[in-house]
Amino acid sequence: MEKLIDDFISYLRTARGLSPYTLTNYQRDLQQAVLLFQAQGITDWHAVESQHVRAMAAKEHARGLSGRSIARLLCAVRSFYNYLHQQGIYEHHPARHVRAPKSAKKLPATIDVDAMQAILDHPVEDALSVRDYAILELLYSSGLRLSELVQLNCNAIDLTAAQVQVLGKGKKARVVPVGRMAINALVRWLSVRGLWLVGKNEVALFISQQGNRLTPRAIQKRIKQRGIMHDLNTPLYPHLFRHCFASHLLESSGDLRSVQELLGHADISTTQIYTHLDFQYLATIYDKAHPRAKREK
Repeated sequence: MEKLIDDFISYLRTARGLSPYTLTNYQRDLQQAVLLFQAQGITDWHAVESQHVRAMAAKEHARGLSGRSIARLLCAVRSFYNYLHQQGIYEHHPARHVRAPKSAKKLPATIDVDAMQAILDHPVEDALSVRDYAILELLYSSGLRLSELVQLNCNAIDLTAAQVQVLGKGKKARVVPVGRMAINALVRWLSVRGLWLVGKNEVALFISQQGNRLTPRAIQKRIKQRGIMHDLNTPLYPHLFRHCFASHLLESSGDLRSVQELLGHADISTTQIYTHLDFQYLATIYDKAHPRAKREK
């Protein structure tokens, strides 16, 4: 069972060009499926039937796994059997009609424009804070995913045209505008970046003090520290800047299609969650302002 998983992961890496993070998720979910099937006495993928897949989902639900996590597990198993079918290994597809239990849609966290302004107004004193400031400005200015930010090389930024070329999910490239404040922050960062490149020829835009490409974990840690520094009620993490980028832009423009393009979403339904955020904001204003909706003090 493990051998076929390895073959599937290799296929996703070479033929589909999926990111290392996505590949890790697929591998982990399929290995979990193997354990759950083995608990039912199944030791071969060919022996798995629909009732075994349903039992797997039911067991995960009983131990408290969310509907969203179970859906991801089932998606991994379905994709795996699609692959086996395409390769002519197995004809049957036991996971095709098994669905995960529904769970409430969770709106992405955001912070308001004033709070974001306070975070970005933090003093810049040395090369480390110059780099961190450029990272924050670029995340908020262009709505990048953490993986997209980490992969950026210096030649991806066009300071004159004020844009960045990004390699998104499935290795799909897109060009995103970069705001004036982010451009200024990047110019300042590039002027001191060479201080950490003694004897190295690193092409990454954002590097560590050792002159190596900055890791996702390092960026997460630095941003978390910034949130603690500002005593925010909402934990600060890289993807929060992407959520704020989308929701603040949608509040101002109302142009859902443009936000979809800027975020690099293949399906507009993924972007539509930000319309709920916008409505949530409007509902709050309504409750505070409408004569028939005002809450008593």
